Amino acid sequence: MRRPLIAGASAAGLVVALTLGAAVAPIRPSGVRATAGSGTAGAPASGVAGLQARLREQPHDAAGWASLGLAYVEKARVTGDTTYYPKADDVLRRSLREAPGNDEALAGQGALAAARHDFHGALRYADRALKANPYGQRAAAVRVDALVELGRYDDALAAARRADARRPGIPIFTRLAYVRELRGEVREARRVLDLARASATDPGDRAYIATQLGELAWNDGDLGRAGREYAEALRVSPGYLPALDGQARVRAGRGDVKGALADRAEIVRRLPLPQYLTEYGELLESAGRPDDAKRQYAVAAAWARIAEANGVDADLETALFESDHGDPKAALRAARAEYDRRCPAPGARKARRCGVHAADALAWALHANGRDEEALPYARQATATGYRSPRFRAHLRVIEKALGERPGGGARGREDAS
Repeated sequence: MRRPLIAGASAAGLVVALTLGAAVAPIRPSGVRATAGSGTAGAPASGVAGLQARLREQPHDAAGWASLGLAYVEKARVTGDTTYYPKADDVLRRSLREAPGNDEALAGQGALAAARHDFHGALRYADRALKANPYGQRAAAVRVDALVELGRYDDALAAARRADARRPGIPIFTRLAYVRELRGEVREARRVLDLARASATDPGDRAYIATQLGELAWNDGDLGRAGREYAEALRVSPGYLPALDGQARVRAGRGDVKGALADRAEIVRRLPLPQYLTEYGELLESAGRPDDAKRQYAVAAAWARIAEANGVDADLETALFESDHGDPKAALRAARAEYDRRCPAPGARKARRCGVHAADALAWALHANGRDEEALPYARQATATGYRSPRFRAHLRVIEKALGERPGGGARGREDAS
């Protein structure tokens, strides 16, 4: 067992894709869950067909049923096909019937709940799994992800530190970095990722880490460094989609629309998730191809409907998409539902605690409905942790401008406003 990465570090307070338990990548929302990491660190050793064949011969193998459940969650992650989620649910329940309380099945149910965006459920399953096996890395990773998504950043940092002390490894290192990034602690996030890269040997892990370093640079506006990190990710894992997504953004930022369009077309061909479809559509619009853009938006809306039919809570995706490309009233309904689900009303004299992504979505939906005074506190909540999301900061600037306020607060005078 390697020495814990952050032994002796400060315990100061301190997230999107689909998640696979102890896979290398934490959930990382960006409008929708982008596919995150290679999945190799936590993926079942056997493929779906092999597991199915083995279980036909050994139908009482609880560990086999748990592995098949995780394989289905992973299959959904890499294909965007949410019909695998009900299958995963069925076989994970079968595993628990064969061996009640087994930690692998409980951790699998936590990973499934997180993939469906049920983060309260993911936290409950992770806690049960860790009670059965305190050293379970998959359950520990799911627990950190759930706490992050619920806006409990102090608890997420504590959970990541605890997991690092018990069973350090790439899945935990990358989550530590993400929590630090959400806190605005970019230098520390980069340090952790650099240490993780030094210990990584799997190409998928190395590609994920390079991509996250690219994201840190992108959020800082450093296109040169971001481009180099995305290129490194694609060198060690050719065709790695999150890095291709980053490369497309860098190309667009440098004015290479043709190159960016080629990257975006390849991404949606391989994985037609709403975030990728929407970004491709917006790029097509900017290139003067509105009809082609509308086709991408239609597919994105269809994905959300299919996902909801398979148990996925797609309110965050719906809120952001409808705010920019659809029905503002539908956007606000979805954003409020997401915020209220993730950010329950506190008890007396306690501040409401919420994740930054839900706060940003609600702010933007309120803006889309012309309710900027209501939107402003949520936009500020989304940026208050120091997380350097270009989208969050852009939303805040637009809302402040609509209210005639200076960036960062304070009303502008009439002369400035004119």
